[in-house]
Amino acid sequence: MAYSHFERLSALDDSFLELEDGVSHMHIGAVAIFEAGPLTSPEGGIDIGRIEAAVAAGLHRIPRYRQKLARVPLFDHPVWVDDARFNLHYHVRHTHLPAPGDERSLKRLAGRLMSQELDRGKPLWELWVVEGLEGGRFAIVTKVHHCMIDGVGSVELTGAMMRPTPDDDLNLEAPPPAWAPRPAPSGSELFLSELGHRVGTPLSLLRHLVSDPASVVHGVRDTARGIATVVATGMSPASASPLNVEIGPHRRFDWLDMDLEEIRKIRKALGGTVNDVVLAITAGALRRFLHRRGDDVDGLDFRVMMPVNVRTTETRNQLGNRVAMLTARLPLDEPSARHRLERVIEETTRSKQSSQATGMQALEEISDGTFTTLFTEFARLTAMSRPFNVVVTNVPGPPFPIYLLGAKMQSVAPLVPLFTNQALGIALFSYDGKLFWGFNADWDVLPDLHELVLAAQHELEALASAASLAGAVEATEMAAARSA
Repeated sequence: MAYSHFERLSALDDSFLELEDGVSHMHIGAVAIFEAGPLTSPEGGIDIGRIEAAVAAGLHRIPRYRQKLARVPLFDHPVWVDDARFNLHYHVRHTHLPAPGDERSLKRLAGRLMSQELDRGKPLWELWVVEGLEGGRFAIVTKVHHCMIDGVGSVELTGAMMRPTPDDDLNLEAPPPAWAPRPAPSGSELFLSELGHRVGTPLSLLRHLVSDPASVVHGVRDTARGIATVVATGMSPASASPLNVEIGPHRRFDWLDMDLEEIRKIRKALGGTVNDVVLAITAGALRRFLHRRGDDVDGLDFRVMMPVNVRTTETRNQLGNRVAMLTARLPLDEPSARHRLERVIEETTRSKQSSQATGMQALEEISDGTFTTLFTEFARLTAMSRPFNVVVTNVPGPPFPIYLLGAKMQSVAPLVPLFTNQALGIALFSYDGKLFWGFNADWDVLPDLHELVLAAQHELEALASAASLAGAVEATEMAAARSA
């Protein structure tokens, strides 16, 4: 039999393809801003050729970026095959901001780029180099389909081009590693492989049952409990809100950065985790924003969905999605910033102690080994039932500066896609002592998106004041105790 190569998408990866409908675009992305530095060309622009060469030099480390989708006959399940017509020039693109090149213009451009779906006939990614940003800077806008990678996995790929020092150790004079597309399988090969996969999973479980029945029974019981929790959560709708209405295909994108050390001081003074502080800021910002619009938030069962990284040491560098989903209530009805954080901590603790994450993983694994449409249909059903109002995802990045061919990355604003009837998504990325927020929103539903960004900044200040007050009270009590 002739050699051929393909890789099967998991049920979770496939769901991101199936949920894309022309309105909800299922790509993740980011807008990174760089100091031009050594990438300034003699003509005063950006040396696009060197950037493209750097991408070419790193592609051997991320082979998925040279693969496209194919379908298994009859089963219609997607697989990855090498793109025999791969052309790097199609994916690395170049544009220029109009003068004066302020960040507002960059945000508008990013929103337009994120409003366009990726071409499914080619590898599902784009990289836009944007010249003309004020201050002698440039930006890189990236788009990658969510079926290829999750937020944490994208961080692992920064090493393909980026370096932790300004020293440029990429030898761009040498040709990139040779690459030849591996032959794609025939339709019959794909069909027989998929049939074997679906038959093999139940047989493997049966063999495990015979060899260790007690373990299997215990595992089935825990799995059933977890799946029951996921189904119950998915079928329990959150309150209707102005953010959960029919959306269109057009996007606004805005961003904000915060001092990570200030957030850690708040956490230390008031309790919880960095992510709890983030959710408390989000709750307070949404409360301010909706109040400003004249919306009542008292009694609102407003929920957040939080993707949780479930990568192991073995799967750390693998592409595809390795996440589970947790939901928690955001206390938008709470007027006190400090008490909002306390209630957020209670909610996230309850969510972590539940079996939501394990149940979601189990549902995906069952679907992956039997009927992959099971997970997709469950995702569609939950989207319609509205079990959450907004997605907030927080991905840890490098705590030190990184460089592209000697050009320092100043900031990076991440993007999470919008699901059905979800007009707002918030993504965060920590980098070099800062926490960067990316706000992705429907163009028509949130024309006042920047007001929400400003509200988030106000909430940080409110929590910082509460933390300072708590610290002062603690210091006073300690001094009184010492003098007693």
